[in-house]
Amino acid sequence: MGAAGKFAGHVIPALASRGATVRALVRQEAEGEAARRAGAAEIAIGDLTDARSIAAGLSGIDAAFYIAPAFIPDEAGIGKRFVAAAVDAGVRRIVFSSVIHPVISSLVNHAAKAPVEEAILDSGLDYTFLHPALYFQNYQASWDTVVKSGTLAEPWSCDTRFSRVDYRDVAEVAAIALTEDRLLYGTFELCAEGWLNRHDVAGLIGDVLGREIRAARIDPATLGPEADPMRPMFAHYDHAGLRGNPLSLRAILGREPRRLRAFFEELAQSQKEKQP
Repeated sequence: MGAAGKFAGHVIPALASRGATVRALVRQEAEGEAARRAGAAEIAIGDLTDARSIAAGLSGIDAAFYIAPAFIPDEAGIGKRFVAAAVDAGVRRIVFSSVIHPVISSLVNHAAKAPVEEAILDSGLDYTFLHPALYFQNYQASWDTVVKSGTLAEPWSCDTRFSRVDYRDVAEVAAIALTEDRLLYGTFELCAEGWLNRHDVAGLIGDVLGREIRAARIDPATLGPEADPMRPMFAHYDHAGLRGNPLSLRAILGREPRRLRAFFEELAQSQKEKQP
């Protein structure tokens, strides 16, 4: 579900490479073409808030991958209704891309995942819960700004430490969970190696670019009302990061997870290729 998204979109090629027949749920036809190019065999047009389109999208499906858009209103309710629709459609298995530490009740984007997990546990479906750390891909949106300004800035402390993960590795785990039985009924924390603060991350970017990148903190008070849903997250990150352990991801993949430095090298190379 959410097959055109920048995260769920990685699951399609991961599944296609394993010989799975993939139906991609997208919101509009143009997104469906991109999903087909990624390896989807079928396209369903729909929206997570529209029960009829979700029922149609799940019809005849054996296993479903579910991820909710970040900070979507009524995330818990939408997720629980998706689980109920999956049961009604005769889906046998669900893989839920949840979040690391969904028990943090002060973070709405974490706490909203717990009721969905509970609904899955109560549903009778076969399941796998994925608890990924912060995504490497979150740096893509700010990469050009960081390169131009020489500053990596976010609205929380430069000193709190985080685990991170490349969502392509999460997608590979999701594909395994959807097509094999070895991850059934498991809850897996998915993190790459390292507990880095912003100074560490800025240092990695600087090493890749061959020049100094400064770490800075944006004052959340300077941000507009569009940041309001994220302010509890900023407050939590200001005093406590999100740290996990790479052991599960390493064991599932049978290799070392992708590294953040390598991801930055990809971004830098991509930027060079775009330059005239």
